Amino acid sequence: MFVFAQIAAIADLETGVYHHVTGVDASSSASLAAYVNTLTYSPVDKQNKVVSGVYCCYNAFSHLDMRVEVKIPGSLESYCIDERGDKRVATEALWLETFLCAVLRAYTYADDGTGDSIKKIVGVRRFNPVTNTETEHKFLEAAERLFFMGRQLSSEPETQVPNTVANHLASGLLKYIQTTGRYASGINLFEKLRTKDVEVSSLLARVLILADEEVQAVRLMHDALQDVPMDYSLLDCQAAFCLSKGEGELALECAKRSVTAAPSEFSTWARLAEVYIALEQWDLALLTLNSCPMFTYQDKDIPRMPPPSRVLLPILPESVLDEIDEGQPKQGDPHDFVHPSLRKLHATGYQGTFRKAYELLTKVAGAIGWDQLLKIRSDVFVMEEEYRVERQQTAKPSHSHNASTVALHPPSPNTATASDSPETDDSDDHSDQRNGNGESVQDNTIERPEQTVASETVKSGHDDPDPSHSAYAQFQNKRLCERWLDNLFMVLYEDLRIYTIWRSEMAQSRHQSLEYKKTATEWEILGELAERLHHFDEGIEAYRHCLSIRFSPKAMRGILKLYEKQGDTRGMLNALIRLIAWQYRWYSEFSPELLLLMRKLIEEEGAVKVRSIVQATNLPQPVLDLTHHYCQLCATFRSTGSDV
Repeated sequence: MFVFAQIAAIADLETGVYHHVTGVDASSSASLAAYVNTLTYSPVDKQNKVVSGVYCCYNAFSHLDMRVEVKIPGSLESYCIDERGDKRVATEALWLETFLCAVLRAYTYADDGTGDSIKKIVGVRRFNPVTNTETEHKFLEAAERLFFMGRQLSSEPETQVPNTVANHLASGLLKYIQTTGRYASGINLFEKLRTKDVEVSSLLARVLILADEEVQAVRLMHDALQDVPMDYSLLDCQAAFCLSKGEGELALECAKRSVTAAPSEFSTWARLAEVYIALEQWDLALLTLNSCPMFTYQDKDIPRMPPPSRVLLPILPESVLDEIDEGQPKQGDPHDFVHPSLRKLHATGYQGTFRKAYELLTKVAGAIGWDQLLKIRSDVFVMEEEYRVERQQTAKPSHSHNASTVALHPPSPNTATASDSPETDDSDDHSDQRNGNGESVQDNTIERPEQTVASETVKSGHDDPDPSHSAYAQFQNKRLCERWLDNLFMVLYEDLRIYTIWRSEMAQSRHQSLEYKKTATEWEILGELAERLHHFDEGIEAYRHCLSIRFSPKAMRGILKLYEKQGDTRGMLNALIRLIAWQYRWYSEFSPELLLLMRKLIEEEGAVKVRSIVQATNLPQPVLDLTHHYCQLCATFRSTGSDV
């Protein structure tokens, strides 16, 4: 959604101005016109005045661009433009769809507190789309009426085929219910929808579990599976619940049935791999991961607008906080230096199925270590060198067997491959790092993984690989490793290599009582790297170093996780105050994740204590009021603890 406004200057020249905004009430042309009218009272630009405005909002259900043109003062016109560019009448039914899209979009495009979404599209105004129970009622009523059209909105990147319970509408509803804690409203909604389609039971069960109604949720899942025994969403919900209770064997049976019910969905295979990891069956976890169907990541749509002649991003007075503004790079200043090896860490860019698969792989590596992971990898996958040896020892290639199913000779311990993954180019800046004192540090502690044999190699040898990689019940023979998983191993190797160099340099610097220097951006990258590899304490250390140079929302979000883990209420609130202020600095008045954290704090400590701690903080009152606003939202929705 975006707003385009024409501003009349003193010299009677009209200048076009635009900005993007989410969370505005898009239920009617009148509500959008009201927002455009608020732009006429801008205290920033007093020389110019807004004479007209156009609000554009996309209706993803009917694939229409809904528009409201406002003349100030004067007329109001609403209409819609279809995909062919033709003008159509904006009906009540279309406005209902647009309203629901607007609420879902506000949650989908919201920032999680790290600032990543804010930095993608600079200058987006983000409002909370549901600020009271009346708006909530309107939202849930619209969701009920349009629920079974939800698959038209597509789905999360991990889902291949959108269905009744796996689409942006269903996931948006779950996110709203979890954020606000409005479990009773969610249960009521899904109970009504379940009478029309039993598949909705999986969504109802998830809400019941969130609401701590576990007995009722288990009974519901059991009863629903009598009607739809191969509903993969229900089976996946069962597997997740059993896993959360430490019942790995029970979770395994549910996850296997879920894979059988939906073998082409990534989420079912990922859940099965997760169960095997919990059961410490590492070989089966790797083989299951290898069977995951991977999908190309489709990023959220980024609005395309003509490049502006100038950008005006005034600092809002309520967000002024010295510790946030001090040390920030000014416009025109050179960017932080970042070592090339840190820039080339590919794992930072993973999204969708590849990000989830990499998380599972790092869990295995974190649990058993890199050397043991490589050993299991060579035990279950066909390695390039051993395939060559086997081919040389076989006079005539057998057409009844192939490298995917025949148990081959174990690889020699010192095997090396001549071909490297293109994603891990070992240039000089990788192999010879410099520590903080300018001394060379060689990385000989991490063994580089061998290359596995490619299916193309097998085919060139007149052997066709066995396509039935999903037969997870019989993993007694070696398999061909998928190229994408082979690349994940190389990316993990690079992550571990850079991490090891960093820790070695740090240890050397401490031993020599010398300062270890990195830029703020480098510390932020190292913090992410440590988090990715499940080294929590080292990640916190890097984030602290980053914050000692200048404020970073990503680093502060990492510190917030530490306080949450320690149960430190004051620490959490101190971090939340600063994150909320930074978000407001970039026109974001709403973050579901920050609201969720505030709601949980109020549930545990009570609203009176939370407000008292916030008010006792030695910070400007306007900054504290921004945090009080989140507390007030919890009171409006009658969250647990808000009455105390």
